[in-house]
Parts: sequence; C-alpha cells; structure tokens
Amino acid sequence: MKIGIDARLWGESGVGRYIRNLVENLKLIDLNNNYVLFVLPSDYKSIKSELLSYSPNVKTSKQASKDKKWKIVKADIRWHTLNEQLNFPKILEKEKLDLVHFPYFSVPVFYKKPYVITIHDLIIDHFPTGKSSTLSPLLYNLKLIGYKYVITKASDNAKKIITVSKATKNEIVDHLKINPSKIEVIYEAVDDKVMFLQNKVLRKKHFLYVGNAYPHKNLNNLILAYSKFNKKDIPLILVGKEDYFYKRLKEKVKKMKLTDKIIFRENVTDEELGVLYKSAIALIMPSLMEGFGLPVLEAMANKCLVLASDIPALHEICGKNAIFFDPVDPEKIYKKINFAYLNRSNRKMKILIQRAFNHVVDFSWQKVAKQTLKAYESSVSERSR
Repeated sequence: MKIGIDARLWGESGVGRYIRNLVENLKLIDLNNNYVLFVLPSDYKSIKSELLSYSPNVKTSKQASKDKKWKIVKADIRWHTLNEQLNFPKILEKEKLDLVHFPYFSVPVFYKKPYVITIHDLIIDHFPTGKSSTLSPLLYNLKLIGYKYVITKASDNAKKIITVSKATKNEIVDHLKINPSKIEVIYEAVDDKVMFLQNKVLRKKHFLYVGNAYPHKNLNNLILAYSKFNKKDIPLILVGKEDYFYKRLKEKVKKMKLTDKIIFRENVTDEELGVLYKSAIALIMPSLMEGFGLPVLEAMANKCLVLASDIPALHEICGKNAIFFDPVDPEKIYKKINFAYLNRSNRKMKILIQRAFNHVVDFSWQKVAKQTLKAYESSVSERSR
C-alpha cells in the first residue's frame, strides 16, 4: 500500500505527540508499505532528521530500503481553514494514495479517496471554548457549526474511525450515530522521553497537575480544593501552556492570595516533566470529561500516585490503580489531597503506586502502531471486496 499520514500537527502537543510516536513505531515495524508524510514547510527539516534518527546508526541494505519507503511532502496549509478544505485534497491526490490517515478530526470533506480518521474526544460538544476566542459570538458559532459539519461528514465517509478509549467510542456512537463496528479503540501510551529513567528528584515535594486549563479540566474546583490544604511548604504545580484560560486562572489565584501555594510552569521539557512526576506526592486530574487522559499514564509510569476524577475514561485507563474523587465537589477533592499527603509513606500507598507502575506495561506505542496498521489493512481490504 501507499499510505499518506497528515502530519501537519507534528510540532504540537497532544495530537503532535500521537503523530510522532505513531510514525516512529510504524517505521520500526512495517517493512512492506510505503508512506507519505504531509508536513508544514516549517517542520520539514526537523521531521526529515527525526525520521533518520528512528533508524539504527549502522545502515544495512534492509534499513536503507526501509528509509526509501518514507517520503515527506510539504503542505503549507493550516488546519481549520478554507484552504484546507479546498486545496489540501489536490496535494493528497497528486500522490495517488491507497489510504490516508487523518490523525485529527480536521479533514478536507471534498477528499473522496479512502481514509482513516482518529477522533481523540468529543469534548467540544459538551464544553465549547467560545469565551477564549477573539471572534465575535456570531462568527464563533458559525465556526462551531463548521466543526460539527466537518466531524460528522468525516466520520460518515471514513473507512475506519480510530479512537483512544471505549468511553470516547460510546460518545462517537451516541453523538455521531456511527456503527460501532466501524470504530477501533486503540489506547495511547507513554512517550519514552517522559519516562523517568534517572534518579534525579526534587528535594521539595509538591502536588502536580499537567494539561491545559480548558473548562472541562475543572481547574477552578481544583484551586478551591487546594485553598483548603494548609501545608504552605507543599505547593501545587500547574504545568501547561499560557493561553486565555491559564491567564484567567492566574488572575483568580492572585485574587485568592494563593500565589505562594500555587505555581505555574510553562515550556517544561520532557525530562523536566519526568522529574516533576517523580518528585510529586500525587498527580491530580480533576477533569469533568476526558478522551483518554495521558497524564495519568505518564504519572503511573514515573511511580507517581494518581488522584483522578470519577469519570468513565479515567476509570478505563487507570483501572483500580488510582484514588478517585467526585470532581464537582471541591471539599471531596481536598479530602483526597489531604489523604494522599498524610498517607504518602504508607505501605498500602506504596503497593498501589507499584501496581500502577506495572499496569503501564499494558500500554505501548509499538502496540498502537501494530493495531493502527491492522486498521489500515482492513480498510483497504474492505474497499477491494
């Protein structure tokens, strides 16, 4: 097969990490198919360099042949644009592909050849982010209508839909009315770069949150809960990228006079993130909804206790290896924080952390690549029948 992968989001967090790990592992396991990566011109050189780094230093004839199976094509087209809808299909069609994988819902609906789509979540259906937009309410609502049209059409026309949890699969069936047999659940995994392999830890202990500050992340309730925690020498570190929501949260923390207890960290490297996980008393994941919840898996891989919302996706990913709380009640969140602090050296807590660490073995990017490749193959075989 000649398979295209839309890698325009390569440099982003979240979906970008998904694309990078998928490509790395497909290159390692698949010797048969040819691939074309569609990338932004600004990412071209770094992606070319990274693709070569996925190969052994000593080149064999087999490895050289494998490298030739990967082609990179520049596509100077941003996602969520009219240009994407009108002109991206032309770039795709030039390559005469058997299949395209769109690893995000932003699909050009005028592309009529076979494709697979990954839908990571349908959170925007429940928690619109219009307040953060620079658009007027009218234009934002038009954009929201456009999103719903694109994701509905993309899902209807896809040969297969890949999603990252059974909870999200249920959402897709319910909201988009898709036949469940068309949807493949393929769990994500922990990036090796975030796995803590050294002995470095911070002397000062802390609680940790990793992620954005969108409404569904429920950080207002987390702040209210942490304001009740009276250990001033144990800060809550929030790791994320500053945007409208994080700026608003910073203002709230300032007004509540909690700047000595709640610390914001930006531009954290993978290695630094691993240290923060390893040094934390616990990761706190207070989300009202998640598609997968990658930070809980990263925390468990770094032997960090997880305090998580009592929601379907986090139960699915954590199993019985986390401490759950009701996310709508700050008092209940606080009680779990305090419990984790008081019992941090408890034998049962150490057993839970070790059990969670062992649980992470069930998730691997090589497994993701193998299952994704099967989805590609079945999509093309269905077409030929």
